[in-house]
Amino acid sequence: MNWILGILLIFIVIYIISNYKRNKKLKRLESDFKANWGKKKEDEYYDFEKISLYFDNNRHRNDAYHIISDKCKNDLDFNEVFKYIDRTTSKIGQQYLYNRLSTITNVEELNEIEFLVEAFEKDEAIRVKSQMYLSRLNKSESYYLEELINGLQLKKPKTLWLIYVLTAVSILSIFMSFFYPFFILFLIPIFAINVVFHYSNKRNIKFYLRAVNQLSIAHNVSKKLVKLKPIKSYFKDLKFIKEIEKIKFKTEIIRFEKGLDNEFTAIFWSFFELIKILFNIEYIVFYSFIDSIITKRDFIEELYLSIGEIDTAINIASLRSDAISTCKPTFTEEKEIVSKEISHPLVDDCIPNTFNLQSKSMLLTGTNMSGKTTFIRTVAINSVLAQTLNICFAQAYKAPFFKVYSSIRITDDLFENKSYYLEEVLTIRELIENSDNKSPCLFVLDEIFKGTNTIERISGGKAILSYLNKKNHIVLVSTHDIELTELLVEENYKLFHFQETINEKELVFDYKLKQGKLQTRNAIRILELYKYPKLIIDDAMKTEKKLI
Repeated sequence: MNWILGILLIFIVIYIISNYKRNKKLKRLESDFKANWGKKKEDEYYDFEKISLYFDNNRHRNDAYHIISDKCKNDLDFNEVFKYIDRTTSKIGQQYLYNRLSTITNVEELNEIEFLVEAFEKDEAIRVKSQMYLSRLNKSESYYLEELINGLQLKKPKTLWLIYVLTAVSILSIFMSFFYPFFILFLIPIFAINVVFHYSNKRNIKFYLRAVNQLSIAHNVSKKLVKLKPIKSYFKDLKFIKEIEKIKFKTEIIRFEKGLDNEFTAIFWSFFELIKILFNIEYIVFYSFIDSIITKRDFIEELYLSIGEIDTAINIASLRSDAISTCKPTFTEEKEIVSKEISHPLVDDCIPNTFNLQSKSMLLTGTNMSGKTTFIRTVAINSVLAQTLNICFAQAYKAPFFKVYSSIRITDDLFENKSYYLEEVLTIRELIENSDNKSPCLFVLDEIFKGTNTIERISGGKAILSYLNKKNHIVLVSTHDIELTELLVEENYKLFHFQETINEKELVFDYKLKQGKLQTRNAIRILELYKYPKLIIDDAMKTEKKLI
């Protein structure tokens, strides 16, 4: 009797210690959420192959207003921007945020999420409690829940009828053994056959195990989240929770394998494993579960999206509490971009700029390093953020709902034997094709046709930029070619420039956008500043005068 009390006491002590550690961990987590509010994540590892899974496999992509292309993402340093933007708590939220940043939908969807965003901005207690729940989905395994939504599900094996027969014979043999004991011997060959089926199916179960485990956790998290007042008010239809509840028994049977990392379940698992083999419980439940996944797929996706939307709303609220100035965008049907103090989130101590385009596009000139390319990226990035998260890094931003296309980073392709110029031709052709779109487009180009000679570059550039600047489209183009300012001023292009100053010792950039045409030429002066031989400087200046 004493040894039983001793074991019971050990279990009580273990429970008390485990509970103490758990509460301590939760308090530390709560403290971290409060301390890190409005700040970017530090030391976070980003596995974009997993983060982009839902976006890559999304079966609704063709329904979107616009998808940000891989080319445009590369031009805008999309992954680096995502790292700064990401304040999500769960891996599901992270995937949802990536999909949302990559997919432009409509103004109505932006306005809908504002209810949650404002609720989280005002109520710290609700926000922290939501983050505590969402933290249960912060393990990398949570990335794989989307497999149940977008993945191809296994088909039932043709031998499933045999499993049912073996199960029936097992039950019948046990029942008959009460009357005729020798029937128990039938269980030996049946058990042996069942073992083969049971363990051959483990591979299939292992494939689903991560996703099934996360489905169960996500379902529990969702039930807690929707009890919070603002979230309960936001989601009008919670049918998906009840529908997933219907397959909970099946998910618990399958995910029981995950309990093996708990030593207290090991003994029970061994006994239960024998029962599952004898009656083919796991095999039968598994393929019944596959049927349920197919029929409940839309409800699982609703569960996934609800968690992602809640996490993203918290994310947006955190961004608005950042040290960088932000605003809500205003959308218009006019051909215009009006922005006050717009800045780039990745540039430390970024110099903000103000500009106004009314029925015109922008031609931007300036020397290297003056800030031209960074500026057009700034506008494009903020346009994407405006249309996906309803936020801009500016004091004010007004523009149409754009489809965004770019030609900034061009490289030659040695493997496909494409020159720099040909690669640029193919990229810009895509922009030309999309200019026939009735919806407003934002075309962002840097140094058009710099892969060819001056005369053809200017001639071709002028023709293309004139062609793109039609309907409600707006073009932002940066260039070194001053000649284009004369050619495009009559094509509804507004001129802007960045300008540096050179003193005796250094080159100084103020990164302030200035209206009008660049009046100075400093390239040769920069050569002189960096101690090029006087013979080269004199020769260059003489040639420059002849060319001018």
